[in-house]
Amino acid sequence: MKHWAQNGLKALTSAWVLALLATVAWSQSITWLGVLPGGDWSEAWGVSADGSVVVGYASNAAGQRRAFRWTASGGMQDLGTLGGVRSEAYGVSADGSVVVGWSTNAAGRSRAFRWTASGGMQDLGTLGGVRSEAYGVSADGSVVVGRAYNAAGQLRAFRWTENDGMQNLGTLGGNRSDAFGVSADGSVVVGWAENAAGQLRAFRWTENDGMQNLGTLPGGDDSVALGVSANGAVVVGRTYYYVGDSEVGYYERAFRWTENDGMQNLGTLGSGYYSYSLAWGVSADGAVVVGFSDGRPFRWTAAGGMEDLNLTYASLLTDGSYLLWATAISPDGRYIVGYGYNAATGRGEACLLDTGFPRRGDVDRNGCVDDADLLAVLSVFGERGYRNEDLNWDGVIDDADLLIVLFNFGSGC
Repeated sequence: MKHWAQNGLKALTSAWVLALLATVAWSQSITWLGVLPGGDWSEAWGVSADGSVVVGYASNAAGQRRAFRWTASGGMQDLGTLGGVRSEAYGVSADGSVVVGWSTNAAGRSRAFRWTASGGMQDLGTLGGVRSEAYGVSADGSVVVGRAYNAAGQLRAFRWTENDGMQNLGTLGGNRSDAFGVSADGSVVVGWAENAAGQLRAFRWTENDGMQNLGTLPGGDDSVALGVSANGAVVVGRTYYYVGDSEVGYYERAFRWTENDGMQNLGTLGSGYYSYSLAWGVSADGAVVVGFSDGRPFRWTAAGGMEDLNLTYASLLTDGSYLLWATAISPDGRYIVGYGYNAATGRGEACLLDTGFPRRGDVDRNGCVDDADLLAVLSVFGERGYRNEDLNWDGVIDDADLLIVLFNFGSGC
């Protein structure tokens, strides 16, 4: 309570009064993000914590892929290139201010980039080779992960910071590795690496322990990690899994990994031998996984299993539109982005799904913003964030988080 007093009780009390007068509706919506001027398709691959910023890539009037940053007020912004003709964005910081991906330079070589509104595209270089690509970024935008070639022409997973530059994360004994995801604080990196036998294995990397081989499902052929929870404890991705008899073979299966339970097969939306699934994103607490299976987007939870988002949100798709991929999810699990068919425009477009849950300020995820949520924030006030109580996802639990609860107090109750 000391922190409460020190940080402006008067202002918060005023906010409480305003909050009691406010009502917040349960909202569910699908927003089609459109395309760049003259283009004819777009795909979304990253979303900010509050769902206000979406990143991905889209075609321009010349048919070239360009990285974009979308907001409701500004629409789709072409982030340009590093001198070449192509760029793609895959990751965005929690507040939406930092975007990462890759672009070709004037020589036609791909280069990992980090974009900000003030600095534009920053070329992150390579590990001595000719190419690099970025796929993930920490919550505050300071740590970037991806893949780059070294001087010997070997592909290596990297972790980049402004102070240390591009760090080679090595392999599991083979010749190649690649990084796709990073924890909120930038300390845990996930991806894939070759072992000594040349097999692909999902890995989880930390500074102290290096690369941990996450293995495969029983009888699996290889595995790739594509996403990680905020604290680095839950990893998701895909593994090739042996299905049926010798005439059927290996097919992709989405997985969810934890230290205690190992690699869990999340199943598929289909029922046949040839069904497949792949997990791309996971919520901050590791409880919600998204991806696609058999040409349809899925959301997985322990309680509900794998659900087809086209069925769950059919009421939002009454004009003949449909969703195809789910590629990323916001930390609280409310916002999902991906790609689908927009019947109104007759083209494939990036999309933003607002599931309406959890409500803003609903710390305990019970559908009601009440005293319990307020107490949850107060009990850890001033502590490090990147968890449910850190409602604005800025890395610290403070007045801003309390205000979010207060302004939404009573919603859903």
